[in-house]
Amino acid sequence: FYATNNPYQVSGPKGFSEFKYMEETHDLYVRLDFPGITKESLVIRLEQSRKAVIVIGEAPKGSKHDSSPRKYGTATGLICDCCVISNIQCFIGDGVVRLILSKKKINLPVPTLCTPNIIRGYDPEVAGGHPLAHLRGLNPEGRHGTDPLDPAFTGPVILPHPSVLEGSTSAYESKQLSNGGLYLRIDMPGVPDDRFAVAVDGNDVLNVMGRAPETMHDSSGRNYIGKVAFVPRGYDVRRIKMIAKLGVVRLTIPPY
Repeated sequence: FYATNNPYQVSGPKGFSEFKYMEETHDLYVRLDFPGITKESLVIRLEQSRKAVIVIGEAPKGSKHDSSPRKYGTATGLICDCCVISNIQCFIGDGVVRLILSKKKINLPVPTLCTPNIIRGYDPEVAGGHPLAHLRGLNPEGRHGTDPLDPAFTGPVILPHPSVLEGSTSAYESKQLSNGGLYLRIDMPGVPDDRFAVAVDGNDVLNVMGRAPETMHDSSGRNYIGKVAFVPRGYDVRRIKMIAKLGVVRLTIPPY
């Protein structure tokens, strides 16, 4: 797989999250893939220490065929001893949460450059202790960055989403329908609702495609291509019902 976070991603930054130090402002930029998450459910909370930001949100069932809703929870913050978070800007869209964390110095005789890290699967409602106890060294994605050539993000196995606290941790879900049809849920975070497409190739394979444009301070856009089902020769793709919303595309494929 090109990326171990999503079997359908074929280009762009890998990993469930992306971190960037903004040299112009010294702010920290964080991208979190939470496909299906709604703006109304999102909760952003700054810890009392002002070192960690907790992010919680829910993705409701987009179809009666989804196995369950999903709940996300994680935290990101500073691992240095010199700064605290002074302001949080949050942007959400197409199944992606983007944060800009401003910081200020509280201890001047230390280096200027500070880097964020992420707490894998952190749930403030059940985790014990202070979140800063978990900030160092638990998440290889946070340490390696988002280099597309980094072998840490490429391999034969797709990793479960580490920030899913409840529900499916997979980017793909399928269900055989009682009428002989097929239902598919496919996560393609960052893809706007109008940037999904379906097509049948010369091998009678149904392909789902999505383009996630570069947004804000992302290192680049992302492309997805999924070979999701075989169909009979001459199958009319117009029969397929496609619903694209919040970085998730759902297909209901009628029987052949």
